[in-house]
Amino acid sequence: MISPTGRAIILACLGAPLSLLLASTVASNLWPVGAAWALGICALVSIDGLLATPPGRMRVSIAAPAIAPIGVGAIEARLQFECSTGSGPPNADMAIETNHVLRRPLAPQRIHFGEGRSEAVTSIIPLRRGEGRIERVHCRWMGPLGLAWRQLIAPLQTRIAVTPDLDAVEREAKLLFSRTMTHGIKPLRDRGDGSEFDALTEFEPGMDHRLLEWKQSAKHLRLLAKEVRAERNHQLVFAIDTGCAMCEPVAGAARVDWSINAALMLAYVALKLGDRVSFFGFDARPHLMTGFASGMRAFRHLQAQTAQLDYSTNESNYTLGLTTLAERLQRRSMVIVFTDFSDTVNAELMVENITRLARRHLIVFVTFSDEELESLRDAEPRVSGDVARAVIAQRLLQERGIVLERLRRLGVHIVDAPVRQLGQALVRAYDMLRRRERV
Repeated sequence: MISPTGRAIILACLGAPLSLLLASTVASNLWPVGAAWALGICALVSIDGLLATPPGRMRVSIAAPAIAPIGVGAIEARLQFECSTGSGPPNADMAIETNHVLRRPLAPQRIHFGEGRSEAVTSIIPLRRGEGRIERVHCRWMGPLGLAWRQLIAPLQTRIAVTPDLDAVEREAKLLFSRTMTHGIKPLRDRGDGSEFDALTEFEPGMDHRLLEWKQSAKHLRLLAKEVRAERNHQLVFAIDTGCAMCEPVAGAARVDWSINAALMLAYVALKLGDRVSFFGFDARPHLMTGFASGMRAFRHLQAQTAQLDYSTNESNYTLGLTTLAERLQRRSMVIVFTDFSDTVNAELMVENITRLARRHLIVFVTFSDEELESLRDAEPRVSGDVARAVIAQRLLQERGIVLERLRRLGVHIVDAPVRQLGQALVRAYDMLRRRERV
């Protein structure tokens, strides 16, 4: 693509005053000189464009991180330009094009070529959680006369998963994983809890008599007992609702962001303990179902997958979402459902579908304590409007309590905590259920 530079446009526009000057001072029949001047400049622009490095000889490659945490500042993308033949242009202007998740530099960046190669480092700032894309790079350079631009638009389609800042999540998860904090003791292994056989040990006073191994005791002429440990290799599914209700902000972030933070915190602990983890996302229809991953190496992969849990303006379809999840689960699993509701009418379909899912799987229902309603209810009334707001808030909280009580009677474990303590409450609930072997 060839386009004139600002210098060429100014030179071509000088043809008009030149025609006027010649026609008014020298001879009226000399006005075509100005038009010929403009046409000559246009011809020079074409020649300059043909002499410049053709865009087809330019190759562009990019190296950018696959995962970028939000809130930690800018990330760097490194672009390399290489001209297949010749030395290339001496200088060029470069700019990248991104989607709405990333913010690119507004001003173009000047790059310098040497031996037909150049490298540029540009800073990109993640604006929100989601799947960021560097879609295209725009690069232009002048011809040797400085009258024409040659422009290259190269598609890149580089994807960057913008996720929560997991450094803080991992630090808190490691703290919660410590047995010193959660139980007051620090055993080397999960012995003494559960029913899976681990080893034989000498019987000591205080041990459960049902664990005595009589045949082995007779063989070794001393009392031996079974040592058991908590079962591993459970399946955990994080079913995260990304509908419009979950995208409303609370405490500075959307509910779905708080849910993903808590889910990743528990995923870190579960992978450490040898369990398998999967993510499922839905709004009006299911849009994410990862396979079950195990081992700490899978944590970064799961982190990248959560970028596909984008914000939505659709109403949540619990029937389609939870039914699809039930069809894909082949064995009993712990399903952690992250959602929220406002009243019993909106929650009716949710309760109905969770009832079907709870017949085969252990359901952990995670919701957010409505601190705003609680503050309205507990506020000291000063005018009549405060009394009306307190009564309405109390009524909504009662309806919320009715729904949660219905779920408890179905055998669903409820985690109802403020958003900032959601991750800790969820990890403690998982640890308690795992040690009781509820899965």
